[in-house]
Amino acid sequence: MKVISGGVCAPKGFFAGGIRCGIKSTSQKNDLAIIYSQGLCTASAMFTKNKVKAASILVSKKNISNNKLRAVIVNSGNANACTGRKGIDAALKMAQLTADVLSIDKSEVAVASTGVIGVQLPVDLIENNIGALKESIRDNEEGHAQALTAIMTTDTRRKEIAVEIEIDGKPVHIGAMAKGSGMIHPNMATMLCFITTDAAIKAEALDLSLFSAVRRSFNLISVDGDTSTNDMVLVMANGEAGNAPISSYSKQGAIKDVRPDFKIFAEALEYVCVELAKMIARDGEGATKLITVTVTGAFCDDTAQLLAKSVVSSNLVKAACFGADANWGRVLCAMGYSGADFSPEKTAISFSGKAGSVKVCEDGQPVPFSEEKAKEILSEEEIEIVISMQDGRGAASAWGCDLTYDYVKINGDYRS
Repeated sequence: MKVISGGVCAPKGFFAGGIRCGIKSTSQKNDLAIIYSQGLCTASAMFTKNKVKAASILVSKKNISNNKLRAVIVNSGNANACTGRKGIDAALKMAQLTADVLSIDKSEVAVASTGVIGVQLPVDLIENNIGALKESIRDNEEGHAQALTAIMTTDTRRKEIAVEIEIDGKPVHIGAMAKGSGMIHPNMATMLCFITTDAAIKAEALDLSLFSAVRRSFNLISVDGDTSTNDMVLVMANGEAGNAPISSYSKQGAIKDVRPDFKIFAEALEYVCVELAKMIARDGEGATKLITVTVTGAFCDDTAQLLAKSVVSSNLVKAACFGADANWGRVLCAMGYSGADFSPEKTAISFSGKAGSVKVCEDGQPVPFSEEKAKEILSEEEIEIVISMQDGRGAASAWGCDLTYDYVKINGDYRS
């Protein structure tokens, strides 16, 4: 596998574009994006588990129910959530406008929105600019860049990646872009992720690979503990790489009989999602540091994930990292209320970074360590909290950021 350029336009047959149509009148950046495949795609998606769902989520869930799509239209500046029937009509109109301008069926269009909740979407602005959006479409890095800019809200960093792998003797590409900075604590954060691939892959294999990738990436990040009404991860595969269609299992259907081509694709998709997840965590609103929590020696991987997510989500741990305070008791405390089964008396904790590593806890008890060294490590931009246990072979990592004064400043007047 090699990392390449091009983002969502790196795979063959995909186009993207973005424009400003004025949804957020106080901003001059792009706010309307489109991703389009010249051929019908096998598609899969995962959506927010929040009971309150944006209109775009409801429309997209219906349209992707047959695992077929050709395009996705995305607006920023307005979440179109908690907007009632009028909001549903606006999301449906977005799909219809896109279908009309691309000469495809409206059922082949997914819709995504991000921004302020509880404000009606000015869909007339989208209608007035849908022709310009079509004109912005390109099959190159420029098209990708314009679309990526359009989906960003409080993001300060671009979140993008593309890779090339080989399947069935053919070069296969996976490209992706994401947005997310605040309201990040997904159960699938305001996070959106769009993935394209020219792989030929069956629907069941795409569903399985996306579920596995999201479980090990986006479901293991946290910025502020809020799960958005608009979370969406969407992948479209148009098959233009020309490989034999990927299926997940051999005829026996046993887990041990996972097909080699599926394993290659699934591992590449997971890599893409993990890298984007880390970018989202690093760009948390007001954040100054990326925090990685790595758990080893747990009873199983699920237990390790539960423990790692609990620690990285702890506001007290986040605050300690912001202050470069080696307050490891907060780590053990967060493990204790995670609901996971583990042995505190067999737990060790270390802080690691480019400046080295320092163990602060052994067998659930304090050990002598240099406060100065710990502070040096915790003052870096990337920190790893390493939790070593003796319960089993389970392991997992989760990602988050520090909690700073600026987070409150950003969110104190987000709407106004």
